[in-house]
Amino acid sequence: MRLVARYLTKVYRRAFQPPWEDAAPAIDRVSFSLDGGETLAIVGAAGSGKTTLARVLAGAEALSSGTVLLDDERCDPMRDPRYQKLVRLMSQDPSASLNPHYSVGMLLDDVLRRNTALNLEDRQEKIAQTLLDVGLVAEHADFYPYMLTAGQKYRIALARAIITDPRVIIADESLSSIDLTVRAKLVNLLLKLQQERNISYIIISHDRDLIRHVSDKVLVMRNGRAVEYGPVEQVLNDPKDPYSRQLLTLIPTTR
Repeated sequence: MRLVARYLTKVYRRAFQPPWEDAAPAIDRVSFSLDGGETLAIVGAAGSGKTTLARVLAGAEALSSGTVLLDDERCDPMRDPRYQKLVRLMSQDPSASLNPHYSVGMLLDDVLRRNTALNLEDRQEKIAQTLLDVGLVAEHADFYPYMLTAGQKYRIALARAIITDPRVIIADESLSSIDLTVRAKLVNLLLKLQQERNISYIIISHDRDLIRHVSDKVLVMRNGRAVEYGPVEQVLNDPKDPYSRQLLTLIPTTR
């Protein structure tokens, strides 16, 4: 599946802002394309528009202007049920996104009830298989968030993302707070699922090694705009834009 973004723009107007005043866009005419099985890394300083772009693509925020295409078909990320099933967002903080009053099974079942027509028996079977797919066991369906480790919470967040069989997963700094040893296992899991299911990823990260290891393309953002976009090795090794060169020298590695 091919995802294409053309001139995506999101403008937030302040409360009581006079209509004749122009509001600065949070993202401004951002474009890219992503083929099946590819990974796009989005990098930029705080306030560059990375998270806004992720939320717009996931349908959590309405576009002000621009076009999103899935396999050449124009979609409204906020209103198209098919798009919402095929493009899924992983939270920046998996711990905060898990309702403490819901068991893992209830959390996953809620996603299925909202996005599929499966009956109860089929949903339970799907939940058990998805838990196995992310390296857990079926019995984890009875666990509550307080009973899970940080790595297990990430796996549950990933299970919520893949349980609708999406073609694109958007991960906004989801791995940033996890221990390096656990992170390596989770990255391998992401790559395994990508290979098995031909999933495309859009990741937001400040980890240079992670970006190089998993990405095919890199999009560099500044003040809501894409200042550089291209193959990962070209952007990391020979960035053309002066801001990109400055930013990428500051991005740490995990070694």
